[in-house]
Amino acid sequence: MNEYSSRVLFAVICVFAMGGPSPAMAQETASHAAHAASSGLVPLPAPKGARVEILSPRDGETVGRTVTVKFAISGIELKPAGDVTANSGHHHLLIDVDKLPPLDLPIPADANHRHYGKAQTQDTLELGPGTHTLQLDLGDARHLQFDPPIVSPRITIHVK
Repeated sequence: MNEYSSRVLFAVICVFAMGGPSPAMAQETASHAAHAASSGLVPLPAPKGARVEILSPRDGETVGRTVTVKFAISGIELKPAGDVTANSGHHHLLIDVDKLPPLDLPIPADANHRHYGKAQTQDTLELGPGTHTLQLDLGDARHLQFDPPIVSPRITIHVK
């Protein structure tokens, strides 16, 4: 990784560790991340047997507008973003996302891509009434997916 890519990576990790970027910063970060990707960011190989899952709510469940989502992980260590321990990562929750992000770019940080860079194992969400999908996507220290991606099955919930 060249010096520019290392600096961009460090900046991205710092921003996400502080709770995510502002919209303007997110756009700039995405631009720098795209450059860094073309400069040699490649996804790490997924450890054999690594998996993530959503423990609750259950697929098809009807829930209130405030819902606690509990995450599980096995076959790989859960570590905070920025921790470069081998065979480790942290959760990202995809909300109403149909397609996984590109492998060679950091997972976006927006209302549909929630980052849990402090190695959290659950979150309480406020969702609007209707049908929503949830899926976990494990990211490495750089917020990149593994190759192949370590993702949970996508579940559907119904919010009253």
